[in-house]
Amino acid sequence: MKTEGGSETAKRNAGERAAEEVTDGFVVGLGTGSTAAYAIEAIGRAVDDGLDVRGIPTSFQSRQLALEVGIPLTSLDAVDGVDLAIDGADQVRDNPSPNAETDANATADNGTLIKGGGGAHAREKLVAAAADRYLVVADPSKLIPELDRSVPVEILPAAHTTVAERVRELGGEPTLRDAEHKDGPVVTDNGNLVLDVAFGPIESPAELATTLAGIPGVVEHGLFIELADATYVGTDDGVEKRTY
Repeated sequence: MKTEGGSETAKRNAGERAAEEVTDGFVVGLGTGSTAAYAIEAIGRAVDDGLDVRGIPTSFQSRQLALEVGIPLTSLDAVDGVDLAIDGADQVRDNPSPNAETDANATADNGTLIKGGGGAHAREKLVAAAADRYLVVADPSKLIPELDRSVPVEILPAAHTTVAERVRELGGEPTLRDAEHKDGPVVTDNGNLVLDVAFGPIESPAELATTLAGIPGVVEHGLFIELADATYVGTDDGVEKRTY
């Protein structure tokens, strides 16, 4: 399972530590990506040992892995709530200001995420928002003082030109995400397209998130605002925890 970014040991440590938060009877949101996969595999081993849980996958990928490791699955409309969701991130805002106690602006957006590198951010956000607790798993390469990665924006296929024009007016540079192993664009599990919009450093992620959400034709964007309760940062030697 070799992937770009941090070491596999760091990713495994983060995923497995977050999986320890799952207890008997939980409904668990199962995130997407290489680090979340380690959490899913750890939950699967616990199920083999007798843990009683139900999982809600956020993508075809996480569903297939959950089935492989034996996690019983359900859906949002079949449960009363989600006890815990575990997911990765493409970037996590983490600004360790030396004046954090006095400079509230420096740390106010810590825990804000950019997600959607795998195109699953609409379902990931839906599950995250429904969860009582939302844990992010990451390696140190995903932590950054100011978000600057392109923001994935899932759009209705008929709206790609109009949404692209609108985000240009906001100062963004949109690129329609192309598929790697077929001609044409990436199509999400929801049957939509993805624009990757480069804004450069994002000074006010909450403001941008609200603006993007209001554009007709936008299904969901990859800015996750005030959703994460904690980030488990895996290293080769262990795990560091950030709480928000």
